[in-house]
Parts: sequence; structure tokens; C-alpha cells
Amino acid sequence: MERFLTLLDRYRLMVLMRQFEEACADGVTSGELRGEIHLANGQEAIAAGMAGTLRPEDWLVDTHRPHQDAIAKGVPLGPLMAEIYEKATGLCRGKGGHMHLFDIERRFSTTGIVGSTLPVAAGHAYAARLSKVNEIAVGVTGDGGTNTGQFHEIMNMAAIWKLPLVILVANNFYGISVPAKAVVAGAGVAERANAYGVWGRRVDGTDVEVVAEAFREAANHARSGAGPALLEATCYRLRGHYEGDYDHYRTRAQKRDMFDRGDPIKIARARLLGRSEASEDLLSTLEAEVQTEIKGVLAEVRRAPAPSPAQALIDIFAEVSPK
Repeated sequence: MERFLTLLDRYRLMVLMRQFEEACADGVTSGELRGEIHLANGQEAIAAGMAGTLRPEDWLVDTHRPHQDAIAKGVPLGPLMAEIYEKATGLCRGKGGHMHLFDIERRFSTTGIVGSTLPVAAGHAYAARLSKVNEIAVGVTGDGGTNTGQFHEIMNMAAIWKLPLVILVANNFYGISVPAKAVVAGAGVAERANAYGVWGRRVDGTDVEVVAEAFREAANHARSGAGPALLEATCYRLRGHYEGDYDHYRTRAQKRDMFDRGDPIKIARARLLGRSEASEDLLSTLEAEVQTEIKGVLAEVRRAPAPSPAQALIDIFAEVSPK
């Protein structure tokens, strides 16, 4: 069943997501996190917009920027952060890391290849259809992922088979350093739904209430048996493509505009105050509580042990029983 979330509920969730990402950024600065770490600051409204509509039995397949969506799907904060910090207490015992998160209980998984989420999600959707269960699968991708062959193949297949699939495109206007307008033909990603005769919509992904309503409609459409839905949510990536990206391809004016007008947390905060749905004191208290919660999670993760070298090959290969 769907859970009703107020704007204040979603605001707290977005603040939690932002603080979680900042805790990951802290690990990059300290040298505890190695390799490319992709944070989703600025995309909180998209993740928080899915919360409430997503059910425990639904599948969510995510990209290389997955932390916030994992939180929206209900993945516990401690094991999630522990996996990112490559600790033995992590979701995959520290062997998957930031881009290879997997939680079978919450039906959440990721892939480091941005366009490759969709075939996996389509597989889950096809299994749901064959099993005749009331589940949907959500495949998250980015604007860059929509130019892959996999996107079009899955759109075509899902439309023909009427799969209970939602394709959610987080369009932050850049594929790494390449502007989407330079490589995405036509009026936009959502318009591509027309070519396959499926439900499609483009929404402002910085407005959590708008995203929540559109995602609910997309999910209900897919769950009803009417076929797949394509939801494009425009947003801004407030940090570089990865931690360490100098982000020279965007001007200072662009960055100022992003922070001034495109931060979903600022937008939701101003709306709560403007509607008198929350006071400044209440929001400040909420923000402080969330910050304390994430600091506690990070402290516990830092105390956790690293994976044992003796366990390096455990959980790597499938164990097949002899016939």
C-alpha cells in the first residue's frame, strides 16, 4: 500500500539524503573512500518523490549515483554507508562498494553503467508479469543513458509486452561534461514516449511535490497493466560528475543560478515557511536532528572492521550442488 507523506515528511527525507551524501564526501576528503564517488546533491526531490509510492515488493534498479534512491527504497542507512566505506558490515560485506550496492530484501540493486539499469529492470518487470503479481520495476537512468541502444530496445520491448515498468530519467542536463542539449535530439527525453505509444511526461525534478504526483501516476499506470511509463525529471547536479571533478565545463554564473533556483531543499523549505506548515524553529530542530543521526551512523561505520582478506573469495562464485 502507498504511504501518504506530507511535504514536511519529504523535506526531512531530502535533508537526510543531503547529509548522507555529505558524509560520503567527508570520506573522500579523509582518504577513506577510493575511486570515483558520484554524489547526487541537487537530485533529492526525485528520490524523495518516489518514497510513499514505491512498495516493498517493487524492484528498483539504479545507476552509479544511487545513494538517495536507496534511502527512498528503505535500505538501512548503516549497512548502506558501510558498503560505500567498504566495511565488512556493508550490504555486500564491503566487496561491492559505492557503485555495486545490492539489497535483495528491499529489492534494490545498482549498476555502474548508466544505461544498463533498464534491461535489468525490464527483467524484473517481465518476471512480475509472468508471475501475475502486482509489482512494478523502476529503472533509473540519466539523460546520457537515453542515447544508448538499451534504452530504445527496452522501450520497444516493454511497450509490446506491456510490462509493468517505470523508466525514470534524472535529467541533470549533463552527461559527465557534455551538455544534454548538444547530444539529445528532439524536444526532450519524455517526447520519445510518443514513438513507442507509451505514457510519458516531463516534470520539474526540483519540486518534490510535483515529482511525487507524477511518479504516483506513472507507477499506477504501470501497475494497472496498461504498459510502461517514461518519466523525465529535470534537475541540477550541484557537484561535479564525481568527487574530484573540477567542473570547469559549467560557468560560475551557471553554478550560482543552480544553487539559487535549483536546490530542491531550499525550494521545499521556502514553501513550508510560506504556507505556514512549519516554523523556522521546527525546521532548524529537524535539520539538527538529522545531522546528528547521520554523524552517528558515520561514526559507527568508521568503527566497523574492513573485510578480511581470508574472505576475499566468499560470495563471489555461485556454489552449485553436484547432481
